[in-house]
Amino acid sequence: MKTQLQIAAGQASNRGRKPLNQDFYAVMVPKEPLLSSKGIAIALADGISSSDVSQIASQASVTGFLEDYYSTSESWSVKTSAQRVLQATNSWLFSQTRNGPHRYDLDRGYVCTFSALIFKSTTAHILHAGDTRIYRVVDDCLEQLTEDHRLWVSRDKSYLSRALGMRDRLEIDYQSFAVEVGDTFILATDGVYEFIDADFIIDAIARQHDDLGKAAAAVVDRALANGSDDNLTIQIVRVEQLPAHDLDELQQHASALPFPPEVRARTVFDGYEIVRELHHSSRSHVFLAVDVDTRQTVALKVPSIDLRGDPAYIERFLMEEWVARRIDNPHVLKPCTQTRKRNYLYIVTEYIEGQTLNQWMTDNPKPDLETVRNIVEQIARGLQALHRQEMLHQDLRPHNVMIDETGTVKIIDLGSVTVAGITEITDPMAQPHILGTAQYTAPEYFLGELGTQRSDLFSLGIIAYQMLSGQLPYGAQVARATTRTAQRKLVYRSVRDDARSIPTWIDGALRKAVHPNPFKRYDALSEFIHDLRHPNPTFVSQGRPPLLERNPLLFWKGLSLLLVIALIATLVTHPMLHS
Repeated sequence: MKTQLQIAAGQASNRGRKPLNQDFYAVMVPKEPLLSSKGIAIALADGISSSDVSQIASQASVTGFLEDYYSTSESWSVKTSAQRVLQATNSWLFSQTRNGPHRYDLDRGYVCTFSALIFKSTTAHILHAGDTRIYRVVDDCLEQLTEDHRLWVSRDKSYLSRALGMRDRLEIDYQSFAVEVGDTFILATDGVYEFIDADFIIDAIARQHDDLGKAAAAVVDRALANGSDDNLTIQIVRVEQLPAHDLDELQQHASALPFPPEVRARTVFDGYEIVRELHHSSRSHVFLAVDVDTRQTVALKVPSIDLRGDPAYIERFLMEEWVARRIDNPHVLKPCTQTRKRNYLYIVTEYIEGQTLNQWMTDNPKPDLETVRNIVEQIARGLQALHRQEMLHQDLRPHNVMIDETGTVKIIDLGSVTVAGITEITDPMAQPHILGTAQYTAPEYFLGELGTQRSDLFSLGIIAYQMLSGQLPYGAQVARATTRTAQRKLVYRSVRDDARSIPTWIDGALRKAVHPNPFKRYDALSEFIHDLRHPNPTFVSQGRPPLLERNPLLFWKGLSLLLVIALIATLVTHPMLHS
């Protein structure tokens, strides 16, 4: 049975000697599948005492954060999801102040501090702005995990330097770390931590081990008795159980569905009439089929018979459909809606009448520049749809791109896609680190590094280069360059040659897109696409590349010929040298 993430929590709050409690706090423990995909969230906000509306800010910050965080894409990482939600909340709070009677007085605006602790799988994530604090209990001591964002102007006087609603743009601290069962965390406002010592808090947690709510109440009462003159709020959270890595949802789904029987033409398979085989490889078998209910033509993909005993392969097979269902873009293969009970493990997608980009390049060895640009731009739009969901393709190549009869380009294979939100849930299964095809794989993968959006950009740049030249910019050397030193020695071969008239600035854009160092490539796909249509002054000013870059083989042959001629001339001029 799958083990789930579980916590024990206790909370207490008191307005203290203030007429109004401007603190707001909450714990959200969702049910599956959100428990696995988004985790458990604990949030605390503290309104500033100088403002009559800051309690609205603190309540809106906490409730809005919890509601919106669990509404974000499950493919996003915790950091991306939480930061985007908090940026939106910050903008709303700031606009409320700007549109109110105290638009130029932040001390009376919609401002509050904010701290959140999110447990997802076996990792804790902290997001923080202001002077509320998050502690971890370590060896009977309190370890402060957050930094107080206060500006001290004197020994006794300070100002809040960072908070939600204070400025139009929010700067928020983020950190993450692994947790273990039994780890205990504390979130507290300054009305608590400034008026009580760590020993009392630790002792209260120990005495009320089975009821953290009583422990929290005891801490608030003691801080109030010690003279606290502010609102008082504390949250105590203990990790009770962590999910097991080897029993994730995808593997359970895989074990629940049997592999399909032998699929042949003219047989009816799970409500699909098989027409013929479209593609057969070591990774999968794809068939043209017709839905017997709707008469819709579809492509049906079943796992490779040879790899059905490989758990990592099965996980990637399942992930392909999971990814496709979360991408709605005309340049990414679209899965078909499942209207019947599925009895076997397979994937059904739209059928694309057309040809692969690989076949297209064979049929069109010298395409015009505008056609190449059009194809590259459509592939880029598909990649951008993936990147917006924090997904990396990792295996972009001509065989994985289709061009249909209307000229629409689609990315068709998503089996190697990595998803930031999923990688946070479980450790990667034992699988080859390099999932792509060597000729199109970014050099950083061969160093054992994780990919980025620049890695997909490299693959797209290689494809663009190949369409224009029929060759690869580094030949087959990239896969052999497994050290940084070797990669620094890679020499880009210009796409320009004597047979084709390709502008210098196009060559410059390609050179940057496929640079071996990812940090010297474009920051975004959009920049590369822009430079393929608009001459970049940096590249326009560059002269024609030397022969060594345009055609290294011809350069060395020419140099060898010159050396032979020079040697012969020397021997003829000085006959005594060979006597």
